[in-house]
Amino acid sequence: MSRKFNIAIDGPSGAGKSTIARITADMLGIIYVDTGAIYRSVGLYVLRKGIDSKDRESIIAVLPEIKIEIAHDESGSQRMILNGDDVSAEIRLPAVSIYASDVSAIPEVRSFLLELQRGFAREQSTVMDGRDIGTVVLPDADLKIFLTASPEKRAMRRYLELRGKGIDTTYEDVLKDVQYRDKNDSERAVAPLRPAEDSVIIDTTEYGLEESIAMVYDLIRERMRED
Repeated sequence: MSRKFNIAIDGPSGAGKSTIARITADMLGIIYVDTGAIYRSVGLYVLRKGIDSKDRESIIAVLPEIKIEIAHDESGSQRMILNGDDVSAEIRLPAVSIYASDVSAIPEVRSFLLELQRGFAREQSTVMDGRDIGTVVLPDADLKIFLTASPEKRAMRRYLELRGKGIDTTYEDVLKDVQYRDKNDSERAVAPLRPAEDSVIIDTTEYGLEESIAMVYDLIRERMRED
Protein backbone atom coordinates (compact mmCIF):
# COMPACT_ATOMS: atom_id res chain seq x y z
CA MET A 1 0.00 0.00 0.00
CA SER A 2 1.61 3.24 -1.14
CA ARG A 3 -0.11 5.49 1.39
CA LYS A 4 -2.31 5.43 4.48
CA PHE A 5 -5.86 4.31 3.64
CA ASN A 6 -8.79 4.50 6.07
CA ILE A 7 -12.05 2.60 5.68
CA ALA A 8 -15.16 3.48 7.71
CA ILE A 9 -17.78 0.76 8.20
CA ASP A 10 -21.02 1.80 9.90
CA GLY A 11 -24.33 0.10 10.53
CA PRO A 12 -26.83 -1.01 13.18
CA SER A 13 -26.27 -3.54 15.94
CA GLY A 14 -25.77 -7.09 14.67
CA ALA A 15 -25.18 -6.13 11.02
CA GLY A 16 -21.91 -8.05 11.03
CA LYS A 17 -19.73 -4.95 11.09
CA SER A 18 -17.19 -6.21 13.61
CA THR A 19 -16.70 -9.65 12.07
CA ILE A 20 -16.56 -8.40 8.50
CA ALA A 21 -14.32 -5.43 9.36
CA ARG A 22 -11.93 -7.59 11.40
CA ILE A 23 -11.55 -10.29 8.76
CA THR A 24 -11.28 -7.76 5.94
CA ALA A 25 -8.59 -5.80 7.81
CA ASP A 26 -6.66 -9.04 8.32
CA MET A 27 -6.92 -9.85 4.61
CA LEU A 28 -5.60 -6.37 3.79
CA GLY A 29 -2.87 -6.51 6.42
CA ILE A 30 -4.00 -3.34 8.21
CA ILE A 31 -5.27 -2.45 11.70
CA TYR A 32 -8.88 -3.10 12.73
CA VAL A 33 -10.54 -0.80 15.28
CA ASP A 34 -13.89 -1.83 16.81
CA THR A 35 -15.25 1.46 18.18
CA GLY A 36 -18.41 -0.23 19.45
CA ALA A 37 -16.21 -2.12 21.90
CA ILE A 38 -14.89 1.20 23.18
CA TYR A 39 -18.42 2.41 24.00
CA ARG A 40 -19.22 -0.97 25.51
CA SER A 41 -16.23 -0.57 27.80
CA VAL A 42 -17.58 2.76 29.05
CA GLY A 43 -21.01 1.17 29.48
CA LEU A 44 -19.51 -1.68 31.47
CA TYR A 45 -17.69 0.72 33.79
CA VAL A 46 -20.91 2.64 34.44
CA LEU A 47 -22.78 -0.62 35.07
CA ARG A 48 -20.10 -1.81 37.48
CA LYS A 49 -20.35 1.47 39.38
CA GLY A 50 -24.07 0.88 39.87
CA ILE A 51 -24.99 4.06 37.97
CA ASP A 52 -28.24 4.11 36.02
CA SER A 53 -27.59 4.20 32.28
CA LYS A 54 -29.84 7.28 31.97
CA ASP A 55 -28.11 9.21 34.78
CA ARG A 56 -26.23 11.63 32.54
CA GLU A 57 -24.62 13.75 35.25
CA SER A 58 -23.27 10.79 37.19
CA ILE A 59 -21.90 9.21 34.02
CA ILE A 60 -20.12 12.42 33.02
CA ALA A 61 -18.67 12.67 36.54
CA VAL A 62 -16.93 9.27 36.31
CA LEU A 63 -15.41 9.72 32.84
CA PRO A 64 -12.04 10.90 34.25
CA GLU A 65 -11.81 7.57 36.11
CA ILE A 66 -11.95 5.58 32.89
CA LYS A 67 -8.82 4.46 31.05
CA ILE A 68 -9.41 2.44 27.89
CA GLU A 69 -6.66 0.72 25.94
CA ILE A 70 -6.77 -1.45 22.86
CA ALA A 71 -4.39 -4.38 22.53
CA HIS A 72 -4.08 -7.20 20.02
CA ASP A 73 -3.39 -10.82 20.94
CA GLU A 74 -1.19 -13.29 19.06
CA SER A 75 -3.97 -13.99 16.56
CA GLY A 76 -4.39 -10.27 15.87
CA SER A 77 -7.76 -10.11 17.64
CA GLN A 78 -8.60 -6.82 19.37
CA ARG A 79 -8.64 -6.95 23.17
CA MET A 80 -10.32 -4.26 25.24
CA ILE A 81 -8.50 -3.23 28.41
CA LEU A 82 -10.56 -1.25 30.95
CA ASN A 83 -8.46 0.21 33.75
CA GLY A 84 -5.99 -2.65 33.33
CA ASP A 85 -8.67 -5.39 33.15
CA ASP A 86 -9.27 -7.39 29.95
CA VAL A 87 -13.05 -7.06 29.47
CA SER A 88 -13.25 -8.34 25.89
CA ALA A 89 -15.80 -11.05 26.75
CA GLU A 90 -17.79 -9.23 29.43
CA ILE A 91 -18.61 -6.23 27.20
CA ARG A 92 -20.62 -8.51 24.87
CA LEU A 93 -23.29 -9.31 27.47
CA PRO A 94 -26.81 -8.03 26.57
CA ALA A 95 -27.00 -5.85 29.70
CA VAL A 96 -23.80 -4.10 28.65
CA SER A 97 -25.21 -3.58 25.15
CA ILE A 98 -28.05 -1.50 26.56
CA TYR A 99 -25.66 0.53 28.71
CA ALA A 100 -23.38 1.09 25.71
CA SER A 101 -26.29 2.39 23.66
CA ASP A 102 -27.41 4.74 26.43
CA VAL A 103 -23.99 6.18 27.25
CA SER A 104 -23.21 6.66 23.56
CA ALA A 105 -26.12 9.11 23.34
CA ILE A 106 -24.36 11.46 25.80
CA PRO A 107 -22.38 14.18 23.96
CA GLU A 108 -19.70 14.33 26.65
CA VAL A 109 -19.04 10.61 26.32
CA ARG A 110 -18.69 10.91 22.56
CA SER A 111 -16.29 13.83 22.93
CA PHE A 112 -14.32 11.91 25.54
CA LEU A 113 -13.74 9.04 23.09
CA LEU A 114 -13.48 10.94 19.79
CA GLU A 115 -9.77 11.75 19.96
CA LEU A 116 -8.93 8.18 20.97
CA GLN A 117 -10.63 6.89 17.83
CA ARG A 118 -9.15 9.49 15.47
CA GLY A 119 -5.68 8.86 16.83
CA PHE A 120 -5.60 5.37 15.34
CA ALA A 121 -6.46 6.62 11.84
CA ARG A 122 -3.83 9.35 11.97
CA GLU A 123 -1.09 6.89 12.74
CA GLN A 124 -1.84 4.03 10.32
CA SER A 125 -4.19 2.54 7.77
CA THR A 126 -7.32 1.23 9.48
CA VAL A 127 -10.63 -0.48 9.01
CA MET A 128 -12.78 1.18 11.68
CA ASP A 129 -16.35 0.17 12.42
CA GLY A 130 -19.08 1.75 14.51
CA ARG A 131 -22.20 3.86 14.08
CA ASP A 132 -20.86 7.31 13.21
CA ILE A 133 -17.43 6.64 11.72
CA GLY A 134 -18.20 7.95 8.25
CA THR A 135 -20.35 10.84 9.47
CA VAL A 136 -18.40 12.09 12.53
CA VAL A 137 -15.23 10.24 13.49
CA LEU A 138 -13.63 9.91 10.04
CA PRO A 139 -15.64 12.12 7.68
CA ASP A 140 -12.66 12.14 5.28
CA ALA A 141 -12.27 8.36 5.16
CA ASP A 142 -11.13 7.01 1.81
CA LEU A 143 -14.09 4.64 1.67
CA LYS A 144 -17.34 4.61 3.66
CA ILE A 145 -19.52 1.51 3.85
CA PHE A 146 -22.89 1.17 5.57
CA LEU A 147 -23.74 -2.45 6.42
CA THR A 148 -27.30 -3.38 7.32
CA ALA A 149 -29.73 -6.31 7.51
CA SER A 150 -33.23 -6.95 8.84
CA PRO A 151 -33.64 -6.75 12.66
CA GLU A 152 -34.68 -10.41 12.82
CA LYS A 153 -31.65 -11.56 10.84
CA ARG A 154 -29.30 -9.42 12.93
CA ALA A 155 -30.80 -10.74 16.17
CA MET A 156 -30.39 -14.35 15.08
CA ARG A 157 -26.75 -13.75 14.13
CA ARG A 158 -26.00 -12.11 17.45
CA TYR A 159 -27.88 -14.84 19.36
CA LEU A 160 -25.85 -17.60 17.69
CA GLU A 161 -22.64 -15.66 18.32
CA LEU A 162 -23.41 -15.29 22.03
CA ARG A 163 -24.43 -18.93 22.40
CA GLY A 164 -21.22 -19.95 20.67
CA LYS A 165 -19.30 -18.03 23.33
CA GLY A 166 -21.18 -19.82 26.08
CA ILE A 167 -23.28 -16.79 27.03
CA ASP A 168 -26.74 -17.84 28.25
CA THR A 169 -29.44 -15.75 26.58
CA THR A 170 -32.55 -16.14 24.42
CA TYR A 171 -33.33 -15.07 20.87
CA GLU A 172 -36.23 -12.97 22.19
CA ASP A 173 -33.94 -11.06 24.55
CA VAL A 174 -31.40 -10.44 21.81
CA LEU A 175 -34.13 -9.23 19.41
CA LYS A 176 -35.40 -6.80 22.07
CA ASP A 177 -31.83 -5.57 22.54
CA VAL A 178 -31.40 -5.05 18.77
CA GLN A 179 -34.69 -3.17 18.48
CA TYR A 180 -33.87 -1.04 21.53
CA ARG A 181 -30.47 -0.12 20.15
CA ASP A 182 -31.87 0.64 16.68
CA LYS A 183 -34.36 3.10 18.16
CA ASN A 184 -31.85 4.63 20.55
CA ASP A 185 -29.08 4.95 17.97
CA SER A 186 -31.23 6.41 15.20
CA GLU A 187 -33.14 8.88 17.38
CA ARG A 188 -30.34 10.31 19.54
CA ALA A 189 -29.67 14.01 19.12
CA VAL A 190 -25.90 13.67 18.75
CA ALA A 191 -24.40 11.68 15.85
CA PRO A 192 -27.50 9.56 15.09
CA LEU A 193 -27.06 6.33 13.18
CA ARG A 194 -27.37 7.07 9.46
CA PRO A 195 -25.37 6.42 6.30
CA ALA A 196 -22.94 9.12 5.22
CA GLU A 197 -24.04 10.78 1.98
CA ASP A 198 -21.11 9.24 0.10
CA SER A 199 -21.28 5.77 1.68
CA VAL A 200 -21.88 2.52 -0.17
CA ILE A 201 -24.87 0.71 1.36
CA ILE A 202 -24.68 -3.10 1.55
CA ASP A 203 -27.67 -5.12 2.80
CA THR A 204 -26.47 -8.54 3.97
CA THR A 205 -29.87 -9.99 4.92
CA GLU A 206 -29.78 -12.57 2.14
CA TYR A 207 -26.04 -13.20 2.20
CA GLY A 208 -23.86 -15.44 4.31
CA LEU A 209 -20.72 -14.29 6.07
CA GLU A 210 -18.28 -15.38 3.35
CA GLU A 211 -20.32 -13.68 0.62
CA SER A 212 -20.56 -10.47 2.67
CA ILE A 213 -16.83 -10.45 3.34
CA ALA A 214 -16.10 -10.96 -0.35
CA MET A 215 -18.34 -8.03 -1.32
CA VAL A 216 -16.69 -5.69 1.16
CA TYR A 217 -13.15 -6.85 0.34
CA ASP A 218 -13.69 -6.50 -3.42
CA LEU A 219 -15.15 -3.03 -2.94
CA ILE A 220 -12.14 -1.92 -0.88
CA ARG A 221 -9.62 -3.35 -3.34
CA GLU A 222 -11.40 -1.63 -6.22
CA ARG A 223 -11.34 1.73 -4.39
CA MET A 224 -7.65 1.29 -3.59
CA ARG A 225 -6.86 0.65 -7.25
CA GLU A 226 -8.81 3.75 -8.28
CA ASP A 227 -6.87 5.79 -5.74
